[in-house]
Amino acid sequence: MYVKDHMTKNPQTVTEDVSISKAVEIMGKNNFHRLPVVDANGELVGLVTQGTVEESSGAQFTSLSIYELNYLLSKRTVKDFMIKDVKTTTEDVFLEEAAKIMIDNNISVLPVVDRMRHVVGIITEKDMFQAFVDLLGYGKRGTRFVIRCVDKPGYFQGISKLFADNYANVESLAVFHTEERGTEVVVKATGEIPVERMRDILLQAGYTITEIVQTTVDGKRIKYPVA
Repeated sequence: MYVKDHMTKNPQTVTEDVSISKAVEIMGKNNFHRLPVVDANGELVGLVTQGTVEESSGAQFTSLSIYELNYLLSKRTVKDFMIKDVKTTTEDVFLEEAAKIMIDNNISVLPVVDRMRHVVGIITEKDMFQAFVDLLGYGKRGTRFVIRCVDKPGYFQGISKLFADNYANVESLAVFHTEERGTEVVVKATGEIPVERMRDILLQAGYTITEIVQTTVDGKRIKYPVA
């Protein structure tokens, strides 16, 4: 998965001479919390967020009325509040690389820029969470089988063949390695074969199933016994 598949494309931007009150108004009106800041050539020069505005203005601690605070903010510009050392990514970067940048720098957003540093998108931690949900097929019709595996080449081939032989289409697949449970593969599959029948086929082939959850067409989740 690439950044370009999950980012918000062509996000709204502001220039650094815009009043900070206007920037806050834009964020509030559009229900987002960050605005890339660009220069006259459209190149990224900063990032303004609701958090930095609150911290820099002392809005959460001030005794001023909302009208007095708005008046003061109207006299100051985005340049006074923006983050200048902005971490960025490009749209052809793998999603996990962008996530690692966020983790390493303890940030929740990355402007996406092209080679000229023009803003072409923005990606947030919420987008990362949604990508994870999509990857595992959560909420989509199908049945999730969690199967304990031996961590060696070719082991999953037998599992995959059983699904294919029974006309069950694998919609999503993930492998997890844990110290407590060892290696587990999560298979989300659809098909006409009854869940109990697919479970029995896997068990008869010697595989250990730790969880089975079916999501119906109407979104209902049904948990099945694993044996």
